[in-house]
Amino acid sequence: MLQKSPCTVFFLLLSIVLLSACSRQDIYQKAIGFERSAAGLEAASITLGELDIAYLRNADMNSGDTIVMVHGFGANKDNWTRMARELTDKFNVYAIDLPGHGESSKPLDLGYRLDQQVAHLARILQALDIAEMHMMGNSMGGAITALYAAAYPEQIKTAVLFDPAGILEYESELFDLVVAGDNPLIPSKPGDFERLMDFALEKKPFIPWPVLGVMEDQALANQTVNKVIFAAIRDAGFETDFRSIVSRIKAPVLVVWGKEDRVINYRNGEVFVDIIPGARLEVLDGVGHVPMIEAPEESARLFLEFAKSHAPKAG
Repeated sequence: MLQKSPCTVFFLLLSIVLLSACSRQDIYQKAIGFERSAAGLEAASITLGELDIAYLRNADMNSGDTIVMVHGFGANKDNWTRMARELTDKFNVYAIDLPGHGESSKPLDLGYRLDQQVAHLARILQALDIAEMHMMGNSMGGAITALYAAAYPEQIKTAVLFDPAGILEYESELFDLVVAGDNPLIPSKPGDFERLMDFALEKKPFIPWPVLGVMEDQALANQTVNKVIFAAIRDAGFETDFRSIVSRIKAPVLVVWGKEDRVINYRNGEVFVDIIPGARLEVLDGVGHVPMIEAPEESARLFLEFAKSHAPKAG
């Protein structure tokens, strides 16, 4: 098995790009495969009625707790692989492609309000027989994690919210752009995906150009469903109810926010911890909207220390 080293993965990817006669899609699949393998993860799927749900899980299960990872808007399960690399030795990780995202089904009429997405996730976890877990989510996934923790308190050991959506008391650069009719989170033409990366990430990871090209193709292909999901969340008028609901969370909550976040202002983290009893806030300098990609080791360390501090006392 590959050693869990970013350098190993980097040189393997570089060798593929330089030496392989494969297509861009083949290179992408091999690169993603290397990332997953290095993180100790494997791909799997489950069918729920007419929905096919893709997810990543430990290639080798262990006796540790379960962690469920919930990605953000327009993202997918592979946003978590670099952080998961730090966790799969001691935890059983499940990174889910929510409906409408990644390799999961993308029906336009499913219902994508935040509360509806919580219900979809509950169905998925029930089908996977996951009844107790640490849950973490980023952006939209952070809002879903918070709502899930409030709705299913008996299931959640700890909740970690990375730059969560749901509260917009302090406006961001994204707000002004969306009001002006320009949403950088939904690529619509060539070049827009690189703009999205520049906008969302302060610290961009190395991505070989063939892989970046396939990622842009996927984002452009998902433009229609992404518009439906964004509109469902934006038009729900849910913020007042959201605050009331998350104030009922019983589980320990850690909020982690990149200070350079242009998507959601990091000062909204102060509002989250004021509302959620006992919640703790960590602000990361030099990090943008996606800490688990930009600072995976630091993100994992914060979770591990937080989980340890809230673990049941022996004896």
